[in-house]
Amino acid sequence: MVRLLQSSWMIALTGGLLFLVTTVVVLDPTKFEGARAASIEAPRSPNSDPSWRFRNPEFEQWIEQLKQEREALALKEQQLKELQTRIETERAEISAVTQAVSQLQIEFDKNIVRFKQQEVENLKKQTKVIAAMSPEGAAKMLNELADDEVVRILFTMKADEAGPIVDAMSKMGKAEAKRAAAITERIRQALPPPAAKRAG
Repeated sequence: MVRLLQSSWMIALTGGLLFLVTTVVVLDPTKFEGARAASIEAPRSPNSDPSWRFRNPEFEQWIEQLKQEREALALKEQQLKELQTRIETERAEISAVTQAVSQLQIEFDKNIVRFKQQEVENLKKQTKVIAAMSPEGAAKMLNELADDEVVRILFTMKADEAGPIVDAMSKMGKAEAKRAAAITERIRQALPPPAAKRAG
């Protein structure tokens, strides 16, 4: 019996059994439940998070400011686009009004030229009619017109046609003679000055 206990394989078997018992006693799973629960419930320190979960308040504030600035820039860009659209619309309206005014000016100038041409033609016809009348009849008719009309008619007539009419006007009375003199003076002032004689 003693020899059996002293044999090497018995010693190895006993050592193995003691190792297993010690391992079971030491590594009892119930002992680690409390430590596992404590590690789960314990709050993590800021330094225990991975680097990609790191949070910096200043960095987040900077990001927020950048977002606000980007939104402000987007708003200003939108306002500038609206202002540009309004300016282009007003420019188009001003251009349309300018073209309309220019067209009206062209039409007005054409009408003025046409009116003046018509007025000249009417004056020529009127002058021919008056020149064909007797000086006394022409003087009586011109006496009923305004001075400007009389000056324009007599100025358009030839001198040998206007002279007898003015003479007839001056013989119609003192007031008519004074008026004939004033009309004659206005016709003289309207005539172009005589060309200066060249020296030598």
